[in-house]
Amino acid sequence: MDELRRAAFGDLPGVPAGRLARAASGPPRARLLAAIVLGGQGRYAAAAALLDELGRDADPVLASLALSTLASHRRQLGGHAAALGRDGAALCLVAGLDGPGDPDGLDAAGARTDALLGLAADNLGIGRLGVARRVLARAEPAGWRSRVRAGWVTAEIELASGNAPAAVAPAEAALAASLEAGSLRHRTKSRLVLAAALGATGERAARERALNLAGLALADADRFALRSLSWPARLLAADLGLDGGEDRFRADAVLHAVLLGSDPEGRRLALASPWIPVSPELVQEDTHADIRAKIPQKKPPDRVKVRPKASDRGYGTSPGCRKETP
Repeated sequence: MDELRRAAFGDLPGVPAGRLARAASGPPRARLLAAIVLGGQGRYAAAAALLDELGRDADPVLASLALSTLASHRRQLGGHAAALGRDGAALCLVAGLDGPGDPDGLDAAGARTDALLGLAADNLGIGRLGVARRVLARAEPAGWRSRVRAGWVTAEIELASGNAPAAVAPAEAALAASLEAGSLRHRTKSRLVLAAALGATGERAARERALNLAGLALADADRFALRSLSWPARLLAADLGLDGGEDRFRADAVLHAVLLGSDPEGRRLALASPWIPVSPELVQEDTHADIRAKIPQKKPPDRVKVRPKASDRGYGTSPGCRKETP
């Protein structure tokens, strides 16, 4: 369990495939941690297989955490509306519930905050900023992980509202909390959120720092195989001017690999979402067809026509980071 916890929330970049396979048939807590690790790697189909079952567990805290985690994976694939029901159900399971604490928030208070932060992110993604703010105000961070996630959501709401300067402070707080906790995955995501906030201010010094943060996040996402963060990191780096053509080309390759590792519902959500930069060749009427047949043969980067900036399609600097994870 310590190894799985470190991979999910700490300083361990990953665990061997055999260990994850054993955890998938182990006790419920081990399965939840394995699903969180798999989601960070962008292996959504394997994660969903575990979370679907855990979401019906007799333990309301475990079931709530599983539902919130699956909802976060749906958001990572652009399915904010689809995540709403799961986050709502997660909140109902732990409303008014108390119990022993957990250092990473895998307890009643943490589950309740996870659900509320998820609901805020869901409403943000479908454009209901007022609702997102009201739900966020109800969330009471109870540990390091919920403080980090609250910082992400607060910053993203401000970015979506066009108030980039107000997004910087909560993004800074999220990064500080993630560094103190020693979580590789949360540190990487926090650097992306802060880079997006700084880059959106339009200030030269802030942009230079944003470039550095985006580069660090991209390096970690690639080094530790965090594919759920790798493709947004590349799009953000491209928006900020870090080798745009190459980054966009590689973001497509990573995203295609993520879609191949997603379950049918996840693929449908991604193909239908305005937040996910799926290449036009992939968007066809029959989203149930084998996605492998829809992947275009890519040309070398110097021959690829660069699409409009990521922000023109609703991903990249701001919404590209709008991928809440547990």
